[in-house]
Formats: sequence, C-alpha cells, structure tokens
Amino acid sequence: MTDRLQSRLLKLAGGFLALYAIILTLSPAVRMRTWQVSYRWEHWIGLLVWAVCFAIANYQTSRLLPDRDPFLLPITAVLSGWGLLLIWRLVPSLGMRQTIWLLLATAVLTIGLRLPANLRHLRNYKYLLLFSGLLLTALTLFFGANPLGYGPQLWLGYRSVFLQPSEPLKLLLVIYLAAYLSDRIHLRRRLLLLTFPTILVIGLSLLLLLVQRDLGTASIFIGLYTMILYMGTARRRFLLICFGTLLLAGILGYFTIDIVRLRVDTWLNPWADPSGTSYQIVQSLLAIANGGLLGRGPGLGSPGLVPVAHSDFIFAALAEEHGLMGTAALLMLYGLLINRGFRAALNAQDRYRRILAAGLTTYLGIQTLLIVGGNLRLLPLTGVTLPFVSYGGSSLITGTIAILLLLLIGSQPDDEPAPLPKPSPYLITSALLLSGLLLSLLANSYWGIIRSADLLTRTDNPRRSIADRYVPRGQILDRDNRPINMTDGQVGEYKRSYLIPELGSVIGYTHPIFGQAGLEASLDNYLRGLQGNPVSLVLWNQLLYGQPPEGLDVRLSIDLELQAAADQALKEHTGALVLIDASTGDILVISSHPTFDPNLLDQTGNTLIDDPDARLLNRVTLGSYPIGRTLKSLFGSDIESMKTFGLFEAPRLRMGSVTARAAADNPTISPLQAALAAAVYSAEGIRPPARITTAIKTSQSGWVILPALGDPKRVLSPSGAADTAESLMIPEEPFWQVSETLTEADSAYTWYLAGTLPNWQATPLTIVLLLEEDNEPLAVEVGSKILKEALQP
Repeated sequence: MTDRLQSRLLKLAGGFLALYAIILTLSPAVRMRTWQVSYRWEHWIGLLVWAVCFAIANYQTSRLLPDRDPFLLPITAVLSGWGLLLIWRLVPSLGMRQTIWLLLATAVLTIGLRLPANLRHLRNYKYLLLFSGLLLTALTLFFGANPLGYGPQLWLGYRSVFLQPSEPLKLLLVIYLAAYLSDRIHLRRRLLLLTFPTILVIGLSLLLLLVQRDLGTASIFIGLYTMILYMGTARRRFLLICFGTLLLAGILGYFTIDIVRLRVDTWLNPWADPSGTSYQIVQSLLAIANGGLLGRGPGLGSPGLVPVAHSDFIFAALAEEHGLMGTAALLMLYGLLINRGFRAALNAQDRYRRILAAGLTTYLGIQTLLIVGGNLRLLPLTGVTLPFVSYGGSSLITGTIAILLLLLIGSQPDDEPAPLPKPSPYLITSALLLSGLLLSLLANSYWGIIRSADLLTRTDNPRRSIADRYVPRGQILDRDNRPINMTDGQVGEYKRSYLIPELGSVIGYTHPIFGQAGLEASLDNYLRGLQGNPVSLVLWNQLLYGQPPEGLDVRLSIDLELQAAADQALKEHTGALVLIDASTGDILVISSHPTFDPNLLDQTGNTLIDDPDARLLNRVTLGSYPIGRTLKSLFGSDIESMKTFGLFEAPRLRMGSVTARAAADNPTISPLQAALAAAVYSAEGIRPPARITTAIKTSQSGWVILPALGDPKRVLSPSGAADTAESLMIPEEPFWQVSETLTEADSAYTWYLAGTLPNWQATPLTIVLLLEEDNEPLAVEVGSKILKEALQP
C-alpha cells in the first residue's frame, strides 16, 4: 500500500511538471502570438534528470524502507522539480548547475537510506559534527567567497564550486540539540544546568553569523533554539524568554548595525524609497500583484524585474506566473510537509528521534516562513532560501538530508512510540508554523487581489509597459477619427507614437520609466482592452496569454483643425484655451502651454519633473487661477451664487480635474470650470456636463457612445441668460465676450470669456482663454479669432 501510494503521487508530480515544461516550451509562441519563434527546450534536460533521480529514489525507498511515510518523497519531488524548472526559466545557466546539485542530493539520499533507523551515530558524534560545522563556518572569515563576486562572503569555494557552511550548520545544530536534550532528561527540572552548555554553543554560532552579517541564518538559529528547547523541556517560559531576547536583540541591532536598520526601515515603509533601498521588496510586491488569482502563466510574466528572483525572491517569481492559486498550492505542500514531519515526531520510538524529527521539521518550516514572509512584507528581508525551490546546492542537499532523516525516523510504525506525557509543545509548535503559512496565504491574497489594481498603476511598475510591447494599445482619435496617439511596430516591439505633440500635457503618455499621465492614464482600461470588451474575452486572454486583449480605439470630441490654430496662437505664451459645445459640454479645443513632446520623454523626462514652467501641467483642467470683478459679476459676487454655476465642483470628466477654492475674498477656478459656467449664457441658462471622450470602438458592436459623467443643470431662466448675453454682445458679431486683467503679488492673469448668442442657429459655443501675463488685447485677439474660426461652416 505504501509503495503504491508513493508511486502514484510521484506520477502525479511528474505529470504536473511535464505539463509545466510543455507550457514553458510553448511560452515564446504564446507571448509573440505566432509559431515562428525560438522555443525553449533546455529545461527538458532538468526534467529528465529529475525523473531519473526520483525514479531511483522511489525504487530505493521501496526496497530499503518499506514502512516509510509515503508522502515525504513526493512532496520533496514536487517542490524540487517545480523549483528546478523555475530556475531554468529564470536563469538557464543556473538551471544546469541546480540540475547537477539535484543529482548529488539524490546520491546523498540513496546512500543515506542504508543508515540504521535509530541514528545512533549522529547521536554519539554530536559534538564532533557540530564542531566541524562551526569550523567550516569560521573558515569563511578567512577564505570566504561569493559566487557573484560581490556581497557577503558566506561561501567556501574552489573554482566554480561553492559551499555555504551555514546551511549544514542548521542541520547540525538540530542534531546536537536533539541528542543533548535527550541525554539529559534527568536535568529537566534544573533549567540552568540543562541549558547553559547550549547557550554557549548557540552564542558561538550566532557570533560567527553576526560577524559575517548572515542575519537570515542567525534568525533561523534563534527560532530553532527556542522551539527545540520548548519541545524538549515543555517549559513555555522559554518561548517568552527567547522571543523577548530576540526582540531586544532586534532593537539593539536597529540602533547599532546599519544593515539591520536598513532592512527594518524598508520593511516598515518600502514606499519611501521604491527605486533605491526598497527596490527589491517593492518589485516583489508588484510581481505578486501582477500574478493576481491565476498568474500570468509559465514563461509569460516578468519575474526578472525582481532582483535575485532565482533565490531570495523565487516565491515572488512563482506568484507572478502562477498567481494566488499557485502559491496556495505551494504553501499547502509545505503545510503537508510540516504535518507529516510532526507526525513522525509524535510516533518516534525514542526521545532523541522525537526531538530530532520535530527540530528538522521546524527548521524547514521557519526557513519557509522567513523567505515567504519577507517576499510578502510580513517580515523584514533575511536573504535565506526557500527549501527545495530556491537555487542553491548547499540548501538543496541540506534539505534533502533533513527529508532522509525524517524518512528513517518514520520507517518503523509498528514499534511502540516513546512515552510523551505532554504532547502540547509539539502540537503548539506545529500549529504556529501552520498558522504562519495561513497568514502568508492571506497576505498573498491582500497584495495579489485586494491591492493589485493600486500597485499595478504605480509609475515604478514597468510590467504594463512590457505588456504594451506585445499587445497593441488602442488608438486615441479626434472627432473625425483621425489619429492623435497610436501604436506602431511588430509584436514584441510595439511603441507608442504621439502624432500631435502639442497635446502632450492633455493626452499625456504611457512610458516604461515615467508611468502614465493624462488621457493615456485615465483611459488606460479602454486602451488596454480591459474595459469595453466582454469579460469572457478578457479572462480568456489572461488565461491563455497572460496578457489583456487588444486595446480599444477611443474617440475624443477634439477638432484637430481648431486645436492646431489654438496651439499656434499660444505657442509663445503661458496659458490655457478651451472651446466647448455649450449645449453638450463636448470639448472641441483644449490647449495648454507651454507643453512637452511625449515622443522625447527618454531625453527630457527627468528635467520635466522639476520644470519651472510646469510643462506637464494641463492648465485647462488642473490650473487654478484667481478671478476679478468682471467675472464675479458674470457668475455672482458671493460664494453661494458662484456655487450655483458649479464653479466649486470638479468637472466629472474622464481625465484629471481640479476643485476650485471657495474663498470669499479670493476664489480660484480652472479655465474648464469657467467655460462650463459661461456656457449658461449660450445654452439658454443650462450648465452642461463636460465631456471629452465620446465613444469607444468595440469588436462586437462597433462604435459605442460614452455618455457624459454628469447631468445638465439649469442655472438661469432662458430669458435671464439671454438678457445678460445680449448686454455683453459685440456689435455685428454673433457672440458676447468679456475680459479682464488682475495681478497678485508678482503674477498677472488675463481672462477672456466669450460665447454665441442664444439666438445662434448652429451649434452654440463657449470659449475661455487664460494668459499668465498682463496682455488683454492679445487675449481678446486670440480668443475672438479662434471663436470666429469655429463659427465658420
């Protein structure tokens, strides 16, 4: 029964990994949406070696340990195979090295199966083994190296082969503590005599690790020491004392060790420096958010954006491509491993093997929680590996030896378990570890589902721009379907082109470094095909390609001929001009100067951020300017009267807009707010809602009209509006106009407002021009010229 169950589970693992390998092979074709690509094949070497290794392990365990736990080997197989293929996907050269390490780990496992099940040799030579581990770790102080050529020198190396002594030292510490505590059961009530030698040992180990600044391993040592003493003595005070000591050490370390302070600061507030000291954790969270529920698909994410994704951040890489469902499966595997490990401990035939099994399981559980918690911002980053999954030969072999010892301990189920008066320490430790995994799953859900949309729209997230290189973004068109922004190029090389650069501050941009702005940002869901397409189509593309469907074209109300005339008139000036259809609120012209060319962001982006001319600012919707006596007489001299004109409401528009300042002595408004309020005098007393996005082109229904977000509002009676307009009319012209200049401190502002008369038989129009200078004649000249051009048939 045991052999059959283990074999079936291994076949299931092989089927899962084979399917994963097939998808990895086909992923370039899926991403490029063509069969004419270079396929991935190299990872099949790793899968073949994995299959041979675990076929041998299955045969040897069936032959030598007939009564073993049938779940331990399949769990190890899935985790190591999953990690191996992921490493091949991330860094193929390291995939080959990890494959060789897997061969060595399998050799260690198959040879070790011949050890006696009572493990007396490990117990008898506990001091020698621990001393050897400490000696190897100490040698790194003099002969340490780093495979990367920089960073902490925690490895011993010869040519291209490296060993990290702190990995086996964890295992040797567990063996030592298990043997020591089981040999001194008679001292259980004399805690000082019992623990004093272990304090010396753990102190020496921590001293070595702190000198090396290997804080991750030091954290594991403290956690292991605490939990093993707790299980070995059944004294809860150890939990309080050790965790209190850990907290005190953390506080002292924060104020005395710079790397501790750095990691704690980036953990508490990673958003303070997302492109510097917090870059790793921020990119990790962005990767998890990008994975969402189902993930982008094997080979279809961008996990390479996370530094050291093959090791310290392999959980984030897995989350991006497999989503919450994948990470839930991974955490369930670790949870099952913890369950089976403690089951072996509770059924162990003597006290030594019981503490050893529990300690080994705790070691694997704590290390898993440290790296997963660090990737999810539950804990500060520690730089440890994810057991069996992360790249690293030392970690893989150490973890395999731990599984070997658990197999040996659990291979004699018919023998009577050793007496256990108080099983609660083992049950509590197991529950704490499982609770940590559950908390990690909840944190993954938070970042990957609840906060996903917020994180993915951050300007420091390049993943959307990467997706835009493979999926054409929708065009932005004018009222006559002429392109304003469009996508050029081929799959994998798509690039956004901005055909009317004078509209830069209005239309905005989408850029891999500087993020998004303007209409490119506010209409992003339409332009990326996430909104406006059937939900089934979006889900299908996400599931099959890991990308959204093709973007939808968006039509604006802008008239490019009138827009060009306005931009030419304001080219040498600072100001804003907006022309609207007074009856519908459609924006025909929206000109803001000075502006910028989105096509040149690579060269000018950094200087635009602190540009004194505020070229990024859309002055029509986001500018806030004072008004004088003339405009107050037009819209009411008191705050309540102005409110009826909607001057202190942000226009509901599919782009950013500002709320005016309702100060009785010095109110400020935007040119768009002024235009909507002035439209009252050209539209028979009705204030229209603003609209610039008029339609989207869907694949099923063609052009679909987008209504305005607001509703028309009657402000004046038709006769009252007509009387005011006629009192301001220009002789022999079909429009009314007002203008004024006012100064504030060292600044001057000139307003020009005009609109068609109520008896105008064609489309009623309203125009507002604001110049940031004292030049009323120019304002009247430019404003009236643009309005007259718009009135011509």
